[in-house]
Amino acid sequence: MKTDYPLNEVDHRNEASSRDIATPTKQLVITRVISILDLSMRIIGAIGTLASAITMGTTNQTLPFTIQFNLFRAQYDDLPTFTFFVIANSVVCGYLVLVSLPISIFHVIKSEAKISRIILLIFDTVMFGLLTAGASAAAAIVYLAHKGNASANWSAICQQFYSFCERISGSLIGSFVTVIMLMLIIITSAIAISRP
Repeated sequence: MKTDYPLNEVDHRNEASSRDIATPTKQLVITRVISILDLSMRIIGAIGTLASAITMGTTNQTLPFTIQFNLFRAQYDDLPTFTFFVIANSVVCGYLVLVSLPISIFHVIKSEAKISRIILLIFDTVMFGLLTAGASAAAAIVYLAHKGNASANWSAICQQFYSFCERISGSLIGSFVTVIMLMLIIITSAIAISRP
């Protein structure tokens, strides 16, 4: 049987068509892996913000001595910055659990969705800003509690309120872990959106 085109041209056509078939499947697998990574980072972020909000919100310490009926007591809500920290962590945790986790699960199932990823990216960026503001403000107050400020004549309180300072310092860890997770989530979302 005689053909009109050379044999090596047929081989190139077959290779190109098999490459075209393999590429969308490979793209889908990569996008699905990104979606699963995104979901796991959101779960870690939700746990971090929940732990931070609970730890800070339940922090108080009363010293065992009094002077003329004055109790020496420290609570998180004595400082508006810590109240803002608890509110910011609670809002971000609520967002991660109620809004972003269901949408992220949807992205694992339907990896090619783009519009919902863009909307989620916008909200992730807002939550990143809110959480960064709350964690940074609280970190400044925790630093003052530990070190004080000689120029402003503020003394460190952590020598007396050791348990209080230990808990407020620990609550920052979960919040900053979530800040890093949100940063990585934003990057992976941008990568997923930019993929063909």
